Amino acid sequence: MAKVDWPAADKRSLIGKHISRTDGPVKATGAAKYSYDINRPGMLWAKVVTSPHAHAEVVSIDTTAAAAIPGVEAVWHDETLKEVVYVGHIVAAVAARTEEIAQEAIRQVKVQYKVLPHQVVDNNPSLAAGNPAERKAGNVEEALSKADVVVSGEYGIPVITHCCLEAHGEVNEVKGDEMLVWPSTQAVSGYGNQNLAQGGGVAQNKIRVDCQHMGGGFGSKFNFELAPGAKPIAAILSKKTGKPVKLMLDRDLELAIAGNRPSAFAKIKVGASKDGTVTAFDAETWSTGGQGGAFNSGIMPYPLTKVPNVRIIGKRIITNRGGQRAWRAPNHPQACLLTMSALADTAAQLKMDELEFFLHNAALTDRPEVYREELRIAADMLGYKAKAHLRGDPKAGAGPVKRGIGIAIHTWGGLGHNSECDVTISGDGSVEAKIGTQDLGVGTRTCIAQVVGETLGLSLDGVKVEIGKNSPYPPSNGSGGSTTIGGISVSSRKAATDALNALLAVVAPKMGVAADALEAAEGKIRQIEKPHVAMSWNEACALLGKEQITKRGVNVPAESRTAKLIDANVGGVQMADVSVDIETGVVTLNEMVAVQDCGLIVNMKLCESQVYGALIMGVAYGLYEECIYDAKTGRMVNADMEFYRLAGLKDVGKLKVHLMTGPAYESRGIIGIGEPPAISPGAALSNAVANACGVRVPNLPLTPDRVIAALQKGGIA
Repeated sequence: MAKVDWPAADKRSLIGKHISRTDGPVKATGAAKYSYDINRPGMLWAKVVTSPHAHAEVVSIDTTAAAAIPGVEAVWHDETLKEVVYVGHIVAAVAARTEEIAQEAIRQVKVQYKVLPHQVVDNNPSLAAGNPAERKAGNVEEALSKADVVVSGEYGIPVITHCCLEAHGEVNEVKGDEMLVWPSTQAVSGYGNQNLAQGGGVAQNKIRVDCQHMGGGFGSKFNFELAPGAKPIAAILSKKTGKPVKLMLDRDLELAIAGNRPSAFAKIKVGASKDGTVTAFDAETWSTGGQGGAFNSGIMPYPLTKVPNVRIIGKRIITNRGGQRAWRAPNHPQACLLTMSALADTAAQLKMDELEFFLHNAALTDRPEVYREELRIAADMLGYKAKAHLRGDPKAGAGPVKRGIGIAIHTWGGLGHNSECDVTISGDGSVEAKIGTQDLGVGTRTCIAQVVGETLGLSLDGVKVEIGKNSPYPPSNGSGGSTTIGGISVSSRKAATDALNALLAVVAPKMGVAADALEAAEGKIRQIEKPHVAMSWNEACALLGKEQITKRGVNVPAESRTAKLIDANVGGVQMADVSVDIETGVVTLNEMVAVQDCGLIVNMKLCESQVYGALIMGVAYGLYEECIYDAKTGRMVNADMEFYRLAGLKDVGKLKVHLMTGPAYESRGIIGIGEPPAISPGAALSNAVANACGVRVPNLPLTPDRVIAALQKGGIA
């Protein structure tokens, strides 16, 4: 009988190979349909009315004039809303026959406000509210007093937005007692929650979700809320009108209200011995996530879990900004920037090579040998030995352009989530896998086809994969925390294995052997000991006649981890090589390398692509991204794609990726890759700039004005 265990390396035909995405052609040709592309018969367009004030009492809302405009079919306002707490806070909405009419109608909604004081500053710890979180280990004061060197520094990383290429929104159609919804979502099976059902006046089990393609989420698209806490507006308007409604955020609102990654600022002291061993880590942090939430500093010093003496104090600043949402590895990029900056400054104070410092202190992590191996590989890839120099060394360059290298390390979980999958084998030889998961653009369909094809001995095009619907497909958890690949791979592997064994039981009598003596490979059912004695796949399936075999595979994370099908906790290393013009402050990335482990790799090409994408995203937040707020008005002043800068092709330099493979890594099973490589880029860039120009630029992004300001305080003349 076929086993669920992952096949050995020499037995794999699809798993672990470089395979292009099966949905590549439909996306490249524009045939793929996103939420924006869904246009239902009689569909209405919806637009939202938002607050122009960062903080105000809502005195009254008058929709009379808007409702009177020809073509407007419904107006709605939030009757429960008494107070707005950020610019862009949604207060009302209209649905009209055209987008233009809807846009005009929202201008006619009259909202009377009583303006209240607001606060949008997030980098001043005196503005913190509530009791700070605190974590202690050992005796920090004593350790610092005994340390051979104590290094103090202040560091910061600002609020950034998710900047999804496809904005938040959906097309919603309430038809009688049923709701059809085409959302841009990371959670197909979980999208139809109770609040959405109530908004449309239907039972929760009557919601039908369909998301075949979506344009980026990064943690911000798990439910219908256009902004954290928002009402199910499209469902409400569809229920009121009896017509389909399309509601998608415009770009300015997408950037300002759809979710952000919290800021993190810190004052840090590091105590170390002469040999570079970190003996104490003392940090006070402050952060904002808008009205609720903030950076969780409890994971510092990151990822040095074995520093004996630690004190972390975390403060939260409440601001009148849009709310936070999970952003690719929540808390980790912030913790990495703060910790890695302080550690690199310690190495510089000791006049110790940064690579040697990290190799030495890898002993303070949970996976020291993995980090040491990855550090050495990254150093070889970058040519570290030939380029490296101590901070401020003349080797950085004789002219105004200085060159430097920075290092950062990170960790992440990535255990596969709960997932179910149905695999059906039909008498004509066709195979279909159905699963209520989603593809965020990472190749989910392709990976499911690989796993099922590998299990059944078929080529990739021998498996039809159906995803993106919550019904009638089996449920699978949302894509977050790098959990999808593990979840869907195990559920599809189990389903395909059980389906294959059922087929082998049918075929065995025909071949005159026990089912245990058969295997599926190379498009055939064949005897394990006598591979030449075989039956084609189609011949074997024909024995089913008009019957089908359908089996459901279920991933239970704890059980699958015990069985070594999946695992969690990975390590990664990144190094950046930059040039800094100390006359203009311009930072240029020459090269960045990433070394990452993620267990057994299902698709090498897509896995590498995830890392490349994370590096590009990291260069963007390291050098350019920042939500800039005007303290007087409370507005985000760069909520557009002109001034909310992202990295372009010329900005990212040369990128290199190395994935850790081999028995020691692959025997752990599958581990998610989506989050970890996005953690270290900002820290590696910051350390590289410090190494190049001889002075720490304390805050990201590393813009020319910040570089010049740091140099003016003290650095290379």
